[in-house]
Parts: sequence; structure tokens; C-alpha cells
Amino acid sequence: MLFRASARTVGAMASDGSLLERLIERFLDTHGYRPGPAEARSWERSLPILAAALNDAGLSDVEVMLEYALPLNSKRADAILAGIHPVTGEPSYVVVELKQWSKADPHDDDPELCLVDAYTQPVLNPIEQVRRYCEYLVNFNGALAEHPKRVSGVAYLHNATEFGVSGLREIELDERGQMFTAEGRGAFLDHLRTRLSDRHPGARAADELQAGKLVPSQQLMALAAQEVREREQFVLLDEQQVAYRMVLNAVRKAKQSDHKEVVVVTGGPGTGKSVIALSVLGELYRQGVPALHATGSQSFTKTMRKVAGTRKREVQDLFKYFNSFMTAEKNSLDVLVCDEAHRIRETSANRYTSAAHRTGRPQIDELIDVARVPVFLLDEHQVVRPGEMGTVAEIKAAAARKGIACHVVGLDSQFRCGGSDAYLRWVVRLLGLEPGGPIAWEPDDRMQLLVAESPQEMEAFLAAQRVNDRYSARMSAGYCWHWSPEPKPGNPLAADVVIGDWARPWNLRGERAISGAPPSALWATDPAGFGQIGCVYTAQGFEYDWSGVIIGPDLVWRSDRWVTDRTKSKDPVFKKATPDADVDRLIRNTYKVLLTRGMVGTVVCSTDPESREKLRELAGAMRSVDST
Repeated sequence: MLFRASARTVGAMASDGSLLERLIERFLDTHGYRPGPAEARSWERSLPILAAALNDAGLSDVEVMLEYALPLNSKRADAILAGIHPVTGEPSYVVVELKQWSKADPHDDDPELCLVDAYTQPVLNPIEQVRRYCEYLVNFNGALAEHPKRVSGVAYLHNATEFGVSGLREIELDERGQMFTAEGRGAFLDHLRTRLSDRHPGARAADELQAGKLVPSQQLMALAAQEVREREQFVLLDEQQVAYRMVLNAVRKAKQSDHKEVVVVTGGPGTGKSVIALSVLGELYRQGVPALHATGSQSFTKTMRKVAGTRKREVQDLFKYFNSFMTAEKNSLDVLVCDEAHRIRETSANRYTSAAHRTGRPQIDELIDVARVPVFLLDEHQVVRPGEMGTVAEIKAAAARKGIACHVVGLDSQFRCGGSDAYLRWVVRLLGLEPGGPIAWEPDDRMQLLVAESPQEMEAFLAAQRVNDRYSARMSAGYCWHWSPEPKPGNPLAADVVIGDWARPWNLRGERAISGAPPSALWATDPAGFGQIGCVYTAQGFEYDWSGVIIGPDLVWRSDRWVTDRTKSKDPVFKKATPDADVDRLIRNTYKVLLTRGMVGTVVCSTDPESREKLRELAGAMRSVDST
């Protein structure tokens, strides 16, 4: 949250201009950069109107929490009003979404989406937006988990007339989803009085909300089965719900006419791409619509199959690989959901492909051809192997060659890394994936970053976090050590990752457990995976609470920059013909993937002394286990 005060104080600060200055200052401290002009303008124009409404309603002692960050997520509610319910005497919270719109129309006969002149893409109906914020808070804040009725939501379109936005009310209204306009200001004030008492201050209620324990995120794999088989468990927010609705709308059009459409959903790590994939697949599966899920990752697909198909064998068949469609008929599916689409290859052919099927046909073409609505979910910064072709440009070009419309939806909010935008920014700047050079880590309340002096110190810390199943944790490393053949059952795994007098085995490569270690595909999700060092191919697509990352000798700090050394990489995908520039980019992308797996914190350790010194300078030395 950027700022908190009583409605009386917020109103006074809005009047003298100090509120905007305070919000900009707090935003800069929190995120490391200034808010965009549009966001600052919205604060300047909307917040005085909200404060005036509260004070005119006699609710001057209600506590106003501005730009309230949703837990484990980078989304922020414009305001949460905290007070006491006038009837029950219990804490009461009103989530407020403020809009400056004067006019908005439903999109494509789907009232959950709307069209606004200021935007080129459809956006979520603000009634649905605030309702989902309420649901998310109840799901993830311990102060509300047992008291869901304490939360209500309202969208206040303070520049709009009833005529200009009447279509938005086509969706269901309830306690968590109400809407008021400038014409309905009186009704807005009356509504606030039904939820907040004018006789009690709201500071303690706000304290209780802030002190609420963050319920652990509903991680992807544990809920996949119920998501696909039974009902929607993930609460999709903003662009996530827009992407979800656009896919379902494209499917509806395809069924009504001979129509084909490509949808691309882009976003960084943890922005909810796989959540959208499962939500779409679950809804289509419930409707009986022919649809499949596909990835280029053996670990991801096998884990999906195991979790989602525990009780129903046919559910496992929904999860395929990108190279499964070489001989499929065109439009034989209504929908193909291509998750982790940055893993798409040039062609589906491999060493096992028969000569008859080695046609040279691009894999992207196969995936587009097989379904009336192919959906691609990708992060271009997670390309880690030569020959991976899953980019927005490649997909749009393939669709254009076929005369098919292609719609792109970008996801900004992220759920991984505790929802910390600041941490993700630190990682991409550290690795030179964005310009400007590395920046010092400024600790926030969402993500912890620690630097270990040795792998022993890192492992001891992570082991302590796992005591009594408190947190999940894994260790991973760059591909800088030889990988021995797997031992016979009963024999110990070879300790290939050797750093000084510390040595640990890589994760298994095969499909069966050996000597207590889980098979490759389950390394990230089976608690027994902690004893082995994971590589990018087993970690990609997964998350765990604490992530320990060993930066190997393939990426070292020299003088004033990070330098990659391809001679130190043992990754067999790098051939002599692979250009140095490609190797450099892929090594950096590899460490970006590894450094963004943690939900609670990351412990990083480098094998190189100069690099360790630089990491300590940027992030600070690791505190002891007792003090952390």
C-alpha cells in the first residue's frame, strides 16, 4: 500500500496538493521508478473525489488505504476503505475501483468485457474487476478467510452518466460488485453508509487487515486436477480474465460460423499464463468442447498428467506435446492451448521421426492448423535453447501467411516472486536483459533476496526453511558440470556438481525414481527433489517457496559487466555452430528462469569470488539462519 490515513486527512491533503506528492514519493521508494503520467493523473483527479464523498457521507474517520497491493500479486486496488459495520459491529472493508471514464460499452455481446475510447483493447468490466479483487483478498488474506462477508466492492465511475455506461450493468450485481456514477453520487454515499459506521474510527480494522497472515498461493500443480475436473478455483484478475474471455469468445465464434482465430497471451514469469491455460481448458472440458493442452516441456506435461489425471485416466490424455500434431487433420480440434509456447521448435522432427514425416513443415504451422482456435501462452525471455522459435513475431507471421486474424493479450501483473515487480526488475537488470546495468536491491515486503558465501551455507539455510514442511525449497544451477549416467537401482547418484569440498548430484534424467530421488519430471514438485540440483529444463514452468540458485563459471562478473564463457557450459544443446551471441543470450535467459522460481525468497551463490563480491555489493551479504 502506498499511503494510509483517515478520510479527513486524505481530503485535507488532496486539497493542499500534498497527497499527490506523497503518493509519487512512496511509489518511487517502493518500485524504484516514478509512476507513469496516466497513473499520477488518475490519482490527482480521482482521489479528491473519493475523499469528498466519504467526508460528505459523514465517514471522516474511516481509514483509507490507497493503492493497496493484493497479496502475492503485483496488482493494486485503488482504495480499500476500512471501518466498522453499522449493524454487526464487526470490521468492514469496501474495495473501491475508481474510473475516470465518461462512456463504456459492452464488448462483443460479452458484458464481462467492455470497450473504452481510451484503450485499443477490451478491458474487464469494472464491476467484475472489483468483484474479483474482493474474492482474491478473501482467498489470500487470513484476516478475511473466516469472515468473507466483511468484504464488499464497488466501482465508482465519477465522470460517467447513467446513459454512458448502462450496458455495464448487464452482468450480475452483488455485494462484491456494485457500480455508481456521477449521477448516482447520492446513492453511492448511501451505499457506503450501509457498510461503514459514522460513529467508529476505522484504524483498528485497517490494522487487522494489514496484519492478516498471507495464505500460501494456490500453486498450479496442486489444483490442476480440481481445476480441470470440477470447478474454477483460480481467481483471474484484469488482463488474465480478459485473455480468458477472449479465448472463450473466439471459440464461440468458431462454433457459430466457419471461423478461425489465433490468440497469443504474453507475460513474464508468474503472470498467470498457465493458470489461464488451465482455466480455459477446464471450462471447455466441462462444456464438452474438443480441446487439448500442449507444451514443449516433458517435465511440465508429465506433472500435469500426474496431478490432473490422478482419478480420471482420460484427463491425462488432455496433455500433449507440441510434436504430437505432425499428422493431425486440419481443424480436428476446436481449441489447442499451447502453454510455454516459447519452447516451440523449428520443426517437430527429431531423431526418432520416420523419413515419411520429415517434411520440414514448421511446428508453428502444425499447431495453428490443427485447431480452429489455437492459443499460445509465452514469455520470450524464457527461450533457453537454440532453435526455440516461440515469439509473438513468428506466430503473427505464420497466422498472416494463412490469412488468419491474430490477437495478442499482454499480462502485466505477476504472482511469482511474491508478486514483487521490484525483484523481477532487479533480475532482468542484473542479467543485462534490460538496459541500464545492474541495480542495488532495495528490500521490499514481498520477496526476500539473500547472497550465500558458499553452497553449504545456502543449503543449510534452505533446509531450515523446510523444517516441519514450513516451506518448499529447491536448489538449481547453471549447466556447468558433467552429468553422469544414471546409476542402477539401489546405487547412489553420482555427485557431479562439485564446488570445493561440497558435492551434490544433478536431478535424475529418466522417468523412474532411483535411490529415493524422484524422476526428472517430478523434481520440482516432489519433496524428495531437495537432495538434487535442478537444471533449467526441470525447473522451467514450476515454482517453489524458496529457490537456491548457483551461478556457475559460465557467467562471471569482470570489471564492470557480466561476461559469459561458453567454454564452461556443459549443455549439449550448444554446438560449435551456435553463434556466440546466441549462447550469451541463452545463458542469461537460463539464469533468469532459475532466479524467478521462488515465491517467498531466493538465495543466490556464485562459484566465482569476484562475482560473489559483486552480488554482495548489489544485494547485501546473507544474514545468518537464526536472524533470517
